[in-house]
Amino acid sequence: MKVLLIAFFDWQGVVYHEFTPNGQTINKEYYLDVLRRLREAIREKRPILWRCNSWVLHHDNAPAHRSSLVSDFLEKHGTITVPQLPYSSDLAPADYFLFPKLKMRLKGRRFQVIEEIKKESLSNLK
Repeated sequence: MKVLLIAFFDWQGVVYHEFTPNGQTINKEYYLDVLRRLREAIREKRPILWRCNSWVLHHDNAPAHRSSLVSDFLEKHGTITVPQLPYSSDLAPADYFLFPKLKMRLKGRRFQVIEEIKKESLSNLK
């Protein structure tokens, strides 16, 4: 079983997360919808950053992230993005902060249903 978790976080913790529907491809349209939900989560969870529009988005160079549809949306809303340099693993905070934490707690465990994976993953994000 595989489950895809999309998570956005800052120094205070996870700001927004969602599990993709089974079989969903992360294309530019889907990612745009995720960004809309992220903006709402920031408005609710980080109101000071929202009011000042002082939050910054760092995402990698995935095609969906670089699409003109997504770029236009971010520009329209004045979202500042930190560019990801090509082949630069040292600028991927999730690889050092988020994923190892999840992997360490889930390693070697067997789950019967996807809902168990989701529940356990979420409990480890906090």
